[in-house]
Parts: sequence; C-alpha cells; structure tokens
Amino acid sequence: MFQTSRGTAARPSNTNLRSQNFTAEALGRGNGSAHDAHDARFREGSVLSGHEGSTVGILRMEGYIHNGLMVTPGILPDGESGRTGINPKHFVEICWASSSRASSVVNLLWPVVPVAITLSYIRPDLHLACFILNYIAMVPCANLIGFAGAEAARKLHKVMGILLETTLGSVVEIIVFMVLIKNEQYQVIRAAILGSILATQLLCLGLCFAFGGIRHDEQEFDEAVGEVGSDLLLTAGFGLIVPAAFYAAVRAGPSDTNPELLADKVLHISRCTAILLIVSYCIYVFFQMRTHESIYDTIFEQDELQHSERHGAHFSENGEETQIEHEKLTFTECVFALTVAITLVTVISISLVTRISFIVEERGVSDAFIGLILVPLVEKFAEHLTAINEAWNNEMNMALAHVLGATIQTSLFNGPLVVLVGWGLNKPMDLNFDLFNIIVLILAILVVGNFLRDQKSNYLEGSLCVIVYINIAAAVYWYPSPEA
Repeated sequence: MFQTSRGTAARPSNTNLRSQNFTAEALGRGNGSAHDAHDARFREGSVLSGHEGSTVGILRMEGYIHNGLMVTPGILPDGESGRTGINPKHFVEICWASSSRASSVVNLLWPVVPVAITLSYIRPDLHLACFILNYIAMVPCANLIGFAGAEAARKLHKVMGILLETTLGSVVEIIVFMVLIKNEQYQVIRAAILGSILATQLLCLGLCFAFGGIRHDEQEFDEAVGEVGSDLLLTAGFGLIVPAAFYAAVRAGPSDTNPELLADKVLHISRCTAILLIVSYCIYVFFQMRTHESIYDTIFEQDELQHSERHGAHFSENGEETQIEHEKLTFTECVFALTVAITLVTVISISLVTRISFIVEERGVSDAFIGLILVPLVEKFAEHLTAINEAWNNEMNMALAHVLGATIQTSLFNGPLVVLVGWGLNKPMDLNFDLFNIIVLILAILVVGNFLRDQKSNYLEGSLCVIVYINIAAAVYWYPSPEA
C-alpha cells in the first residue's frame, strides 16, 4: 500500500563496481586510511565512466564516487541525483511517481487545481463550489511541497534534513495562517492552531501506530525521540493555555474588570507567551542540530538501515549485493517544485479563506469545526502521508520525528508567529482559547505521552488515538460559533 513504487534494482557494470570498491577502501572501510580517502577524491577535469568504453561527462568540482555517481561536495550520497539543472521529462516523471504509492495516487487530483483557480475568478459567486474545489486542490499542492522538501532533505544530514522537511511541510499552514489573519478570522486561527496539534498528535500518530501495527505486530522506537517530544508538548501546552487561564481566572474573580481592559491584558500576555515559545523552539532546534546531533543521526540511520536490509537488498549476476536506486530531483528542481507549489498554495488559500464567512453564515458550519478539523487536515496532509509511509516501513523513529516535529513546530513556532505578525500589523490576535479547546488539548497531550512512555506501539493504541480524534471532531461539529 505505502511501499515505495519507483525505482529498479541497480545493476552496476564491472567498471562501476571497481570504482565503488576502490572508493570504499580509500574511505577507510577497507584497509585504507583517511589520507587515502583524500587521494581518492577526483579533481576538476576528471572523467567519470558510466560503463566500459563510454564517458558520462566531465566533472567540474571535487567529489567522490558512490554507487557509480559523482557525489557533489556538501551533498549526502543518498541525495545525489547524478544530474544538474532541470530536465522537464525527469522532473515530471519523478514528481508524478512521488515517494510512495499512496502519495502518487494523490497526484491524480492535479486536474482539480486549474479548475478551482479558474472557477474562483470566473464565478466567484459560487461560494460552496469554490470552497470545495479549492479545498481539494490544496491536497496535491501540499503533497508536492512535502515531496520536494523530502528530496531536498535527503541531500542533507539526517537531523538537518528532518528539520528542513518539517519546516517546509508547515509552509502550507503558515500561508493559511497569514491569509486568515489578514482577513481577521481570529477565531478560526485559534481553532486551527489547536486543530493542527490535535490532528498531528492524535490522528496522524494514531494512523502511524495502526498501519505500522497491521504490518508488524509490535514496533519499537528510541527513548530519546519520544521523551523529548513529550516534554516539549507539555511545555507548549502549558504556554498556550496561560493567556486563556488568566482570562478565565480574572473573569471568575470578585473584581469587576472592564472587558476591554481585560482583553488588552490578555493580548499583552499572549505576545509575551509567543516570544517565549519561539525562544523554546530555537533552543530545541539547537539541541537537535548541535549538542545532540550525533545521537539523532545514529537513531535515524539505524531506521534506514533496517528498512534497506528488508526491502533494498538485491544481488547482481556475479553475486554482488546492490541497492535499489531511485531517480532523484536535483537541487534546482527541488527549488523549482517548491516555488510552484507554494505559489499555488498561496493563491488557493486566499480563495479558500474568503469563502469561510459564507460557509459559516449560510451553511451553518461552525468556526470551530472549520478551524479545528477542516483546515488542519489539508494543511498537514503531506506530513501525515510521509509519517504513515515511514511507519508502514517500520521506520518508527523517523515517523515519530515527523509527527512530533510537526506538532512542536505548530505549537512553539507557527502559532506564536501568527501572534507576533498580528502585533506587527496592529491586529489583536491573542491566544485566548475557549475552555473546551484547552481541556481537549491537555487531555490529548496526556494521552499521547502515556502511549509514548513504553517506547512501543501497536494497532490497538493507534486505533484508540484515532477514535479519540473522531470523538473530538463530532463534538466540534455541533460546537456553536461565538456569534450564535
């Protein structure tokens, strides 16, 4: 279902095998030394032979050979495409095949994108049709951002790559938040912040546990991944509810506080909280990238090694073990794909958000349901699909890193960022969440933390997480809008 769909077993020629063996020895994996590794690197003007008697091209920079390809300095071997620039044919084929079968099926929705954009400008009076089409059109665009981000991440070290992939996966969310705040949809933004956290840590994590548990009886993950994630989620949850707790305590107190004065105080507390949460996020990033990078690199590399041993090993005619090699996007193609997808997401988000008022007022759908359920599902679609695919392949550390990383980024960075942007635009965006949302958030964090405690997962725990999310969605559907 989620198994990788593209790529065939590489069958290197004798020349390439000799090049790989020579490089392996020179890099110290044989009897060579670090000095030999330096001597084995090819200088400017060297020629790389693809097979005996033919020349692939002239190398223009220093690098080394890995699996028959010259690796560009600064690029990890697993992310090397062997090409430069943009090749339209390869670009379309690779993006269409995507990273998994489930992801490639999503690409069938691309014809909806031009239809949605065209209808929004030709018939803007068809609010419901425009909302539905733009909502669907967001899915393949978010999927392309996720895929291009993953391709770019493969060219970097594991920790740096996951942080980049998580950040790019949140681009859709940030764009939607910016459009919402421009349209002064404060209630929807507040619901969307918590909805994004709930969708990722309950629905996405539950689906990871469920799909992974269906294929594997029990899966294990490293303590460092789960523990750090749980601690940060508790910190984020505490920070997010402080303004709302202050508001509720003052209103319930004996003092007769002016509502406008109270709202102003809550706004100032929200801005202070936003700054502190972003500082916490910066410390978390420094923790992963600098002081504890080696720990996380080892954990993620072990996941990939286990997956390659089960699915990637093949043998050539002479008995040599080779690996499945997939065509990859070049760095230029990654940037191009991200530029196109982000532009489309921005256009679609503007059209989508402008229809929210109609859906709330004319169709009776509450602000809470749109913000807490509908918006987060399409925002985080690419990240959810990536994490579920990794859980299906028993790469639970990678899956948890994406799930918890996305949740942490929303709670510690994306949500607070909206408050600070609103401050800059002189808009009263605060973190004064409803009591219902606060209770649901805290309980969800406690539930997930309890499931992560034993470093094991199965489909029972996953099913329970999904059921809890559906229960919340049902309650939110009948939750009244503030105007009601």
